[in-house]
Amino acid sequence: MNQVVIPIPVASIGRQRKRSQPKGRQVDPAALAEVRAVLGDMPRRRDLLIEHLHAINDRYGQLAVPHLAALAAELKLSQAEVYEVATFYHHFDVVRGDADGNIAPPPAVTVRVCEGIACELAGARDLLQRLPALLDADVRVVAAPCIGRCEKAPAALVGQNPVDHADPATIAQRVSARATRHDPEPWIGMNAYVQQGGYALLRALADGTLAAEDAIVAMEQAGLRGLGGAGFPAGRKWRIVRSEPGPRLMAVNIDEGEPGTFKDRVYLERDPHRFLEGMLIAARVVEIDAIYIYLRDEYAGCRALLTDALRELAEAPPCTGLPPISLRRGAGAYICGEESAMIESIEGKRGWPRLRPPYVAQVGLFGRPTLEHNFETLYWVRDILERGPGWFASQGRHGRKGLRSFSVSGRVKRPGVHLAPAGITVRELIDEYSGGMLDGHTFYGYLPGGASGGILPASLGDIPLDFDTLQPHGCFIGSAAVVVLSDHDRAVDVARNLMHFFRHESCGQCTPCRVGTAKASELIAAPKWDLDALADLSAVMRDASICGLGQAAPNPIDSVVKYFPHELQ
Repeated sequence: MNQVVIPIPVASIGRQRKRSQPKGRQVDPAALAEVRAVLGDMPRRRDLLIEHLHAINDRYGQLAVPHLAALAAELKLSQAEVYEVATFYHHFDVVRGDADGNIAPPPAVTVRVCEGIACELAGARDLLQRLPALLDADVRVVAAPCIGRCEKAPAALVGQNPVDHADPATIAQRVSARATRHDPEPWIGMNAYVQQGGYALLRALADGTLAAEDAIVAMEQAGLRGLGGAGFPAGRKWRIVRSEPGPRLMAVNIDEGEPGTFKDRVYLERDPHRFLEGMLIAARVVEIDAIYIYLRDEYAGCRALLTDALRELAEAPPCTGLPPISLRRGAGAYICGEESAMIESIEGKRGWPRLRPPYVAQVGLFGRPTLEHNFETLYWVRDILERGPGWFASQGRHGRKGLRSFSVSGRVKRPGVHLAPAGITVRELIDEYSGGMLDGHTFYGYLPGGASGGILPASLGDIPLDFDTLQPHGCFIGSAAVVVLSDHDRAVDVARNLMHFFRHESCGQCTPCRVGTAKASELIAAPKWDLDALADLSAVMRDASICGLGQAAPNPIDSVVKYFPHELQ
C-alpha cells in the first residue's frame, strides 16, 4: 500500500505561534508583594518551603492559590512542587477560589476535636456531633487524628490552644476568647538546670575529661534502645554513624503521632534542657555538623518552650563548638514519624518514606550520613552517663532490662506517663501505677503499642511489656502507648477506629497501603466480616508496603479475628 506523504513548506519548519502570555498560572503582583512581606528576611531556600507555607498560613488563615504561585516564583520552584507539598499536609488549608477567582475568607477559628481511640472512648464522637450547632457559623469544627493528649481525653484544639477534658461549654469559652496558643506549666530553665549539674557531661566531652569512645561503650552496656518504636540499640547507632565519612547530620524526631502516645510531650514540657544536653552529647560523640529538630505542629506550646530553651542555650553556651540547631515544624502528617519520611519533610518535601537501602545512617538528610533519634532516647543519655550503664541495665522485671516510659490511657483511674521497669505486665501497670480500673469497669483488653501494636485480650495480660516479647502474639510494644479497654468496649469498634486512622494517614505513595487501608476500612464496616478477603489483604499489605504504616495497619484487624472472634458472631 502506497503511503501518502504531505509535504511541509520549508519556511514553516520551526515556526511557532507566539503566545500572548506564558503558559500556566500567572503570578499576581499583589500576591507576590504579600508573600514577600510575610517572609521578610527568611532565607529563600528549598528546604524551608514548609516553614514558608506555615508563615503564610498563619498570617492569612489559609493558603490561597495566588499566594502559592507567588511563593513558587519567590523560591524559583515550579508551582506544581509547591502545590503538591501544600496539599500533602493536613494543617495547610489550600483554597482555590471560585470560577471568577474570588477567594473566600478563612473561618474565624478552627476547632479540631481529637477522634483518636482514647478520645473516642471518652466521648469524642458525641462531642463532634454536638459542637457545630453550639458554635457560631464562622467557626469550623473538624475531626482530627490523635493530638497527643490522650491522658486528658477527650481533647481538642481551638486554633493552637489545647482544651483538655473537653466539653461544649469549655470549647465555646475558648472560641470566644480566640486563644491561639497554649504554654505548658513552668518548666526547668537553663539556670536551674545548670545548678542541678546540667551540661557538666557536655563540658567534660568538650575538654576531653570524658572520651567519646567511653560514652559509646556506656550506651552500649546500658542497652538503651530507640524509644520511638523501632528499638535499635542507641550505642550501636552512634558507632555506625560515627564511622561514616563527614559531614554528618542529626535529625531528632518529636513527631509522636502514634495514637495513644504522649510521653515525649510530657517530658519536653518538664525538662527540655535534659533532652538538649543528651542531644548535644550525641552530636559531640558522633561529630555532627548540624542538628535538625522536627516537632509536630499540634505541640504549639512545646514549640514556644523549645524556642525559648534554644535561645537560652545560644545566649549562654556551656562549651564552644556547638553545632547549629534548626527547629522545624511539622504540618500534620502521621507518616512523618517514620524516619525517612521525616527527613523528606525537613528537606521541604512531601513526607514520603524512602526505599532502603541505603539507610539513613549512610544516606540521610541532604544526602549525608544522619544520626536519627527519638526525643526520649536522648532524654536518658545524661542519666545513663552520670549514673553508669549498670544503673539503667539493672532495672526491669521478668527477665527484662531497663526502664520504659508508658503512655497509659483508656479505662484507668490515673492515666498519664508512668516510668516503670521494662518487662512489667499490663496488669501490674494498671494496678501499681495507674490506680486500677475505673469504677464499674472490668479489664477486657489492651493495646500494648498504640494503634500499630495490635490488640490483646485480658487473658494475655501477664505478658512482659518490652521489645521482642509481644511478637509471638502478633503484636509489638512500639513507643509503649498502652490503651486499656474494659467490658464497656468492643475490640471490633477499636479496630474500626484504628483502620479509619490508617486510611486517613496513608501517604498514598504505595498501592498496597493506599488501597489496602481503604479496602480494609470498607470490609470491617460491614456487620459480617469477609475473613478470607481480610486475610488476603493483610498478607499483601505486610509483604508489599514500603514502610511500617502499611505493614502494621492490619494488626488491629488480625488481632480481633484471632483473640476476639466472639465479637464477630
